[in-house]
Amino acid sequence: MTAAEHPVLPRQSSPPDDGRPPQDRRRMIRRRLITATIIVLLIGIPAGYLLISAGQSRRAGQNKEAEASAQGLREGWPSRMQRRIFELPMPGNSLDVQYYETNNWKASRLYVEFRTTSAGLDRFLGRMGSGRSDLEPGKVTIGARDQQVSGWKFGPGVEWAGTTHTNKDPRPTQDIMVNMTDPMNPVVYVVSAATP
Repeated sequence: MTAAEHPVLPRQSSPPDDGRPPQDRRRMIRRRLITATIIVLLIGIPAGYLLISAGQSRRAGQNKEAEASAQGLREGWPSRMQRRIFELPMPGNSLDVQYYETNNWKASRLYVEFRTTSAGLDRFLGRMGSGRSDLEPGKVTIGARDQQVSGWKFGPGVEWAGTTHTNKDPRPTQDIMVNMTDPMNPVVYVVSAATP
């Protein structure tokens, strides 16, 4: 066979090279990876935060709605903010705590019931600017309307003592009743009313 019968094939070359050394190529891949990671973090973290925040907000709204729709006293302590707004320095050793809050355009009221010790009662009254000497035996200071709202009854057969602690507006005024039947474990009933 002659050379004319066999066509000359062009020589096969190595894969195309973009002219960059391998280190530059690795650096470029690393830079792209870092850029992609930064973009994911810049978008992913705020999106995750928004999802968590939305879930917390929804749960808080449901809790507030449940609290607002509740009728009558509910077991548990009023929040610190409620106690501060309504100026109710409840003793830390209080037991059987129940509360209920009402709000309207005229006034906001916080109804609180708790059992404490004799010393706890003195601390509570003292922190409010009152004292045991202000309690009048047999005097009912919580009105019929508030008794109806709270479900409390201050009838005969119990050693009741009551007082009203008055403050200048806009500070709240507290009507206090104490069941002194067991003087070592008095039960305190308070209606603290604040006008807007």
